[in-house]
Amino acid sequence: MKSTFISLLAMAALVYFCFCLYLYLFQRSFIYFPTSAANHDPAEELWLESERETIRIWRLHAEQRDAILYFGGNAEDVSLNIREFSSWFPEQAIYLVNYRGYGGSTGSPAEAALLRDAEVVFDYARTRHANISVIGRSLGAAVAVSLAADRDVAKLALITPFDSLAALARDFYPIFPTTILLKDKYDSIGHADRIRVPVLILIAEYDEIIPRESSERLARAIARSLVTLKVVEGTSHNTIGTSPAYSRNLQAFMTDAVNPSTP
Repeated sequence: MKSTFISLLAMAALVYFCFCLYLYLFQRSFIYFPTSAANHDPAEELWLESERETIRIWRLHAEQRDAILYFGGNAEDVSLNIREFSSWFPEQAIYLVNYRGYGGSTGSPAEAALLRDAEVVFDYARTRHANISVIGRSLGAAVAVSLAADRDVAKLALITPFDSLAALARDFYPIFPTTILLKDKYDSIGHADRIRVPVLILIAEYDEIIPRESSERLARAIARSLVTLKVVEGTSHNTIGTSPAYSRNLQAFMTDAVNPSTP
């Protein structure tokens, strides 16, 4: 009886170890969902070199004095924002960034690579525009927070952001040691105290991917006087962009119509 129990325990331990190994080896396939390359005539195609990789960017209104950089979600085709952003922000240059492995960019996505590429795009834009604001959605919000902590951005808009990927992983896989296994941690809350610019945070009322508490923890970690937090009613993680309140708040913030100290 005792030997049977030990055998079962050993088998359970082996199965658990195999699951841990699987999560460790293939975790990035659960995080990143690269989009295929697309062609869009309304936007200019810009290519930048970053660590021997080539990053494809869609640029609009290149002649404008100020600019907006946009970093999308983990499965987002950023080119789908071309027409809307062109209409919403006619007086600002727009840079829609395809991550490594996304939309024609070379390489494979990983945290260090995406953060480095964001810096490359910012540094390029900074030589051509007076002020650079940043918008990040979901995974892109983590990229945007890191960039804003290290570069002199003018404004920061975060759409359905999370506090850290490690915290999300603990929620999704509570029985596994995700803190140890996780390669890409995207610790936005760890960068929060270095944010010194106005921040708009948009949360989907019924977000099924990013818990509201996660977004709110990040908001609380940033200086209160800088943050405007809005809940976009009746929307989910993937439908928030379809709400008129989404475009209204984003446009107002980027054109200085929103007071960042508003609670």
